[in-house]
This record gives sequence, structure tokens and C-alpha cells, in this order.
Amino acid sequence: MGHLLSKNGYRLKKRTRKLRKKKKKRNCFLQGPCMLCFIIHSSSGGNLDDDPFENGAAAASKLAERYASLSSPEDCAKFLLSPHELAIWEGQGLLSAVPAKLIGPTAIFRATQPTCDYSEMVCKRKGTDMQRCRPCKQPRCAFQEMSMDKGGGDSSETAPSPHHLLPHCALPSSSSSSSEDDSSGVGLQMGSGESPSSTESAGTPDSASSSASSSTSSCCLCSHSNTSDDGRTPEMSCINHLPSSILLKVFSHLSVKERCLYASLVCKYWRDLCLDFQFWKQIDLSGHQQVKDDLLVKIASRRHNVTEINISDCRNVQDPGVCSLAANCSGLLKYTAYRCKQLSDVSVCTIASNCPLLQKLHVGNQDKLTDQALKQLGEHCSELRDVHFGQCYNISDEGMVALAKGCPRLQRIYMQENKLVTDKSVKAFAEHCPDLQFVGFMGCSVTSQGVIHLTKLQNLTSLDLRHISELNNETVMDVVRKCRNLSSLNLCLNWSINDRCVEIIAKEGRSLKELYLVSCKITDNALIAIGQYSSTIETVDAGWCKEITDQGATQIAKSSKSLRYLGLMRCDKVNEETVERLVLQYPHIVFSTVMQDCKRTLERAYQMGWSPNTSTAS
Repeated sequence: MGHLLSKNGYRLKKRTRKLRKKKKKRNCFLQGPCMLCFIIHSSSGGNLDDDPFENGAAAASKLAERYASLSSPEDCAKFLLSPHELAIWEGQGLLSAVPAKLIGPTAIFRATQPTCDYSEMVCKRKGTDMQRCRPCKQPRCAFQEMSMDKGGGDSSETAPSPHHLLPHCALPSSSSSSSEDDSSGVGLQMGSGESPSSTESAGTPDSASSSASSSTSSCCLCSHSNTSDDGRTPEMSCINHLPSSILLKVFSHLSVKERCLYASLVCKYWRDLCLDFQFWKQIDLSGHQQVKDDLLVKIASRRHNVTEINISDCRNVQDPGVCSLAANCSGLLKYTAYRCKQLSDVSVCTIASNCPLLQKLHVGNQDKLTDQALKQLGEHCSELRDVHFGQCYNISDEGMVALAKGCPRLQRIYMQENKLVTDKSVKAFAEHCPDLQFVGFMGCSVTSQGVIHLTKLQNLTSLDLRHISELNNETVMDVVRKCRNLSSLNLCLNWSINDRCVEIIAKEGRSLKELYLVSCKITDNALIAIGQYSSTIETVDAGWCKEITDQGATQIAKSSKSLRYLGLMRCDKVNEETVERLVLQYPHIVFSTVMQDCKRTLERAYQMGWSPNTSTAS
């Protein structure tokens, strides 16, 4: 009586009534459309009562019991139909309905193709109609989403929803025998991925029965693991399936802008990868005018492992932003800030005091930089290896000497148009930095008295002495004789260099590979001497040398075995016809003239897909 007095008493009574109804339902003992139901309700099964072997119901029941009990090939061999039984079934026209497992090897060849309509092969008993499956908890597959997008509003052409109807039971035949017969339509598995038509025909009885025979536990008509022709089930290809180390390697080839503005917005997984610490070790912000101090402050507050940063041409970055970065990133190794004229000594001094492991400092074209910054570098950054102070016009010998004394491990020093830098600075670097390999004093107030000190540098490999006002031939020859590892020598814009100096260079420079003589006072004899005495020089640039003629160009190309590049730009006495002949005769040598450079530029443009028609049309 308790449930009668409760509020939900009527509902409980109603629910009990429903449960009783469910219990009374009689379902097929084979759980769905079966061979027994097919035999009883088939249009060709009406004459089973006149069967001389046995009545149709008994035979069907016996056959169904045999079919249900088969679980292995050994069991199939025990219950094979005898030839007499097969003859009776064949006489009644029901041999096509006999399971292939129950037919012996000799009877297979007498079996006929099924001619009945598969749409009628449904259990006609009460309660065995098709039921909806449970909601699919797996995400929808890509094929289903594509078909739903293409279908639009037409319900007849769209792909089935995630709640599919259970397909009909397949004929009780082995998968091997049904798959061999392509014309019967039985045994074809859905989701094979062979053609889009296979997914569109999912609603037909043939495809439904085939999908049930392949896997009865599949909910979606197109599964996530498609079956290929060879029977294997490859997984859906997705870039996120790759190991994170490979994805990090791929992202490392992207710029900071591409990682931050594009890749990190794809998904949360990519965002986490783009925020990996290794990408923030080396930060290149060069050329981005939108970079300001607040960005550097955020980088400094979140990433303390920055080892390299490039803010060249960032005109909106001020000293506070660089100071904040230097204060939080004590492990900074490389700092580059070309053409940041707004920065002063404060930024470099802060870097010097907070980053003792600094190895590279390129701050060319900063007008506000003075000797105070160089003194701080020499005092705190003893590990400094590479410095570039080109076009920093306020730097003088005082700061350069302090830098040379405090940084004995320097390997590269480049100065350009620093008029306050004289021979005193060259002498200080030659005495205190014995490991120097690259030295450049282009356009500085340096003379032969300072250059002669460079002969102490035994590891010197590259020397840039362009536009030195007072440079004599003897100094250059002494440097070439004593610096045995010298491989590159730049003497452009020095009118004092003559043919005799070039001849000594060709004879004494045993390791020399590059020789630049643009606008020097040389003639054909210099080129002939290079071809005759040097076996290592590969690059010779004699552009703007007005005394060079066809003879010198021909002789050096003919006699030199190591030459690979010959610059003849604006050598007016060299005919273009001669150069064309040399190009054909010596294809391993690149001849640089105005005409030849234009031809190479056009060839590269054509290779990249450029055409005159497209350029004029645009």
C-alpha cells in the first residue's frame, strides 16, 4: 500500500506494466533476422510441407540448430549435409539458402546464385524489427562530416546521423565464400574507403547486410579505422599523431611571427608547443616596427632562458625594455641591435653588468654609443668573442683599449667608419687578443704603423683593410708573409696597391683563397701573376680597375687552375665579346660584368616562374 499512497504510485504501476510487457515479448533465439525466419517467411518456402525428406518447419529448425551450434571449422566438418540432403534441397530450389559452412567441397560447384530479394530477408516475428542503436560516444568521422556538409538540406542525400539504424542480418554464409562472389552484393564491407559511393549506399539493404556481416558491433556506418584492399586497417592520418619532438622540429623552422600569430592559434596542443622553452632561447624580432618595450618586458617576465635576441631595425624599442630583458635573462649569450639609433649606453651597460656570459655583441650604427659602454663590457664580459661597432662614431681609442684588455678571448672585431679609432686601438687588440681570427678596420683612421702590429696574430684568417688612407705595399706584404693562415684579404679602395704587391701576395699567400682588389691601381700584370704563381686563390675581384684589358682576363682564366670567380665590373677595356668567349671556354669560372650579372639575374627569375608578359600585365 505504500506505493499507492505515494505521489508516484500511478507511475510505478505503469512502469511495472511496461516491464511485464517487455518480458512477454518473444524474440528470435538467434537475436535478430535469422536463417529460420528467412526459410519460414520466404516466398519460396511455401512448399516445404510437401518435402519428401521432412516437413519444411522441421528441416528449417534442424538446419537452424546446426547453424547456431557452429563455432569452429571442426564443428562445420561434423555437420556437413549429405549428398542426399543436398539433392532434396536443390530439388526444392532452396540450395542458395543453405549456409556455405554446411556444404561439402564437392557441393559448392553445384550451388546456384541467390535469386531472392534480400530486402525481404527480415525476421517477421513480433518485436524483431530494426531498433535504434545507443548514442555513439566516439567523435564523428571525417567522411560523415563531409557528407553532411555536402548534403545541405536534402535529407535523402545526406549521410546518416550519429544514431544509425541497426543494419539487417547478413545471410548465414561464410565471409570467404560471400566475398569471392562480387555480383551477389554480399560480403562487401562498409568503410573500406575505396570510393565515396560506398558511404552513400549505406542505406540500401545490400550494404547494410554486408556491414553487419563484417562487424555487428560497429555503431557508425563509416568507422574510424577503414579497411584497405589488403585487409589492413590504417589509422586516420593526423599531424598531431606525430611525436612532440618531431612537431617541435617542424615549428623550429617557423619565424616568431608565424609561430605566435598563426601556429599557436590552431589548437591548445599547438599553443603549448609554440610556448616551448627552446623556441624562446633564440628570439629574432628584427624588422618588426610594432615591437615595443612592453613585449620585451613580457618575454623577460615569462622566459628567463633567453640566450639570443635580435632587435635590429626595431625603432620603437627603448632602453627600459632592453634593461628589463637583460635584468631577467642573465644567461644571454648573443645580442644584436643594428640601426637602433634610439638606444644609448644604458642598454649596453645593463647587458654588460647582468649578462657576464655574453659572447656576441653587434650594435652597429648606434650614434649614442660611447666609450662608457665599452668600458663596462671590458670590465664584466670577459667571455666576449665577437663585437661589431661599425658606424658608432662616438667610440674612440679609450673604449677600444679597455675592451681589448678586458676581453682577451676576442676572435672577431669589426669597425667601420670609426674616425676616432686609430693605430693605438689596432696595437691594443694585437697585443691583448692573440686569438683574433677576423679583423676589420674599414674606413678608420688607421695607417701602416698600426696594421704592422697585426703580424703578431698567428690565427688571423680574414683581414678587411678597405679604404685605409695610408697603407703601403710593404706593410701588406709583411702581413701576408707572417700570417700563414690568412685566407681572405680585402684591399679595395686602396690606390697604393700596385702590381708588385699583388705578385708578392700571390707568391706568399699559401692559404689565400679570396683577394679583393676593387679600385686598386693594378694592370694586366697583376692578374697574370695571380694565375701564374697562385694555386689556391679561387676568388679575384678586379672591378673598377681601368687598366685591365682582354689580355689580363684571358691569361688568368687560362693559367689559373683554382680560379672560380673573376670580377670585371666596369673594367671598360674588357670587351663583352671576349667575356662571352671566356664564359663558353671556361664554364667553371663565373665572370662578373654588367651584362653577365643581368643575364644571371634573368635566368634566376625565369627559374622562379617569372615571365615578361605577367610583369607587364600587372
